Amino acid sequence: MKPLLRPGLLALVATAALALSGCSAATPSGAPDPSGPGTASGSPSGPTGTITVLAAASLQRTFTELGEQYEQDHPGTTIRFSFAGSSDLVSQIANGAPADVFASADQANMAKLTTTDLADGWPRDFATNVLEIAVAPGNPDHIGNLRDLTSSDVQLVTCAAPVPCGAATAEVEAAAGVTLRPVSEEQSVTDVLGKVESGQADAGLVYVTDVRGAGGKVDGVPFDESSEAVNTYPIGVLRESRDPGLAASFAAYVRSDAGREVLTDAGFGTP
Repeated sequence: MKPLLRPGLLALVATAALALSGCSAATPSGAPDPSGPGTASGSPSGPTGTITVLAAASLQRTFTELGEQYEQDHPGTTIRFSFAGSSDLVSQIANGAPADVFASADQANMAKLTTTDLADGWPRDFATNVLEIAVAPGNPDHIGNLRDLTSSDVQLVTCAAPVPCGAATAEVEAAAGVTLRPVSEEQSVTDVLGKVESGQADAGLVYVTDVRGAGGKVDGVPFDESSEAVNTYPIGVLRESRDPGLAASFAAYVRSDAGREVLTDAGFGTP
């Protein structure tokens, strides 16, 4: 006959059994802890912080939307924007303006930063755009092509030459063999669009995306020579970024499927 266990020993055996049972249900070594980062009960994973993005004026609508989406997908982040003509933004960066990401409306202005080591690494292309003629709703002046813009009866507004839309204007002008005489040359494509919307100009050369984003305030007139000046948009992290990790994450988001969907809906092409 086996000896009976004393009451104190029985309690010790029960405690040991419970401990062994707990070990068998524990998380295996190397497996994620369900209460750890990235879960509903733990702290959020991924980048946090605030960055400033300098972006071409033609990106204002799409980047504002992408910024809001990114913040929703990455709690704890704040994406601030400053929109202007790409050449003006390059000047701001060169003069020490605090910024983390730059998105240009052309490769030429981005190259000014890469050749002076103001960009960190190599920027990546994420979109393309072409010009279109913006006119008042209903096209009261019956403008049908680029040559119609040479009429002295048409008050034309374009972008200034250093701005990407201005450089594109010069290219389509040469391709069509016409000489345009704008009454005003603006520092950003949104300024051109604004003058047409307000009636200060009969027509303006802007991007396809600007016409689409105007919500019916202008009509767009496509023209054949627009294919001669396809602007490619690059995005890159700046060397003086205060948070290069978050900056790189947002730049990658712009190039992601989510970013591509927003850009395509706005009328941008794929590089």
